[in-house]
Amino acid sequence: MIGVDTKIAVAGAGSIGCHAGGCLALAGRRVSLLCRPALADAVEKRGLRIVDLGGGARDVPARAIGAESDPAVALADAGVVLVTVKSRDTAAMAELVARHARADAVVVSLQNGVRNADALRRALPATMTVVTGMVPFNVVRGETAEGAPMFHRASSGSTLLAAGVPGLRDLLNVAGFPVAEHGDIDAVLWGKLVMNLNNAFNALSGLPLAEQLGDRRWRRPFADQVSEALDVLRAAGIRPRAAAGPPPALIPSILRLPDWLFRILARRMLSIDPQARSSMWEDLQRGRPTEIDEFQGVIVEIAERHGRTAPLSTRIMKLVRDAEKAGAGSPALTPEDMAGA
Repeated sequence: MIGVDTKIAVAGAGSIGCHAGGCLALAGRRVSLLCRPALADAVEKRGLRIVDLGGGARDVPARAIGAESDPAVALADAGVVLVTVKSRDTAAMAELVARHARADAVVVSLQNGVRNADALRRALPATMTVVTGMVPFNVVRGETAEGAPMFHRASSGSTLLAAGVPGLRDLLNVAGFPVAEHGDIDAVLWGKLVMNLNNAFNALSGLPLAEQLGDRRWRRPFADQVSEALDVLRAAGIRPRAAAGPPPALIPSILRLPDWLFRILARRMLSIDPQARSSMWEDLQRGRPTEIDEFQGVIVEIAERHGRTAPLSTRIMKLVRDAEKAGAGSPALTPEDMAGA
């Protein structure tokens, strides 16, 4: 039975996980972050700061939240586990959750991509319940003057969960981390994947998201990418849905609008921290593997299964993999580079 005293473990707490965990701790929930040793040490010594989209800041004292690098400690007695690792780490994290969390734990995937919840179901024991979730916003990590980790929410939206687990939404729905249930979470995940195709464009451009999306020269190749993806998904019988805003089918036309009109009609899309960039940009900057296989890679796989091609997705995948191999961060490409012009 899930109640407000149920321990919540954030498995693989990076920017999203720490923001969620911090908001939950501020609401009085029992929270433990499973994170890298350096981050665990910083939180243990200095706590952390949560900053909302409008700039309002709240400090989480170290005593109010657990931060551990040892999964046996972080996951012990956890009745709810929020999985926030990159897709490539899902299977490994599932093994740790199966070993250390409660046998009846509810495991929530709050990850990018459309395949992680199924991967968790395959890897976890049948006694655990896996719930598909979707986080629509991104979080920028920083540091306070005192050296405390700081997590700034950079865009809007509510986290969505598949319905059906009593008490879960009430446990997780707190100030700064609004949560709602959705009756067709899989369609919403596909809708997010279509929009997340821009992660690669942003990573390769090196520009802040607001600047990139505000420039029609960048939106045109992204619109072409979205059109290609929608055609591939249509061939596979997949119908993506938007969590909010216009339906995915209208996105290419909106992206191709002149800048002045786009700014009027797409205020929500541009309501983002001026310096925010995609998580894929951060991966390139830090020399880490990206999640390109979970975005453009999925479109290419589906196209191949249905006897089609996806040349734009294929090209973007190559550009990202080239940047990964180079290890020099974002290559700062131009819109013409993306289109192959």
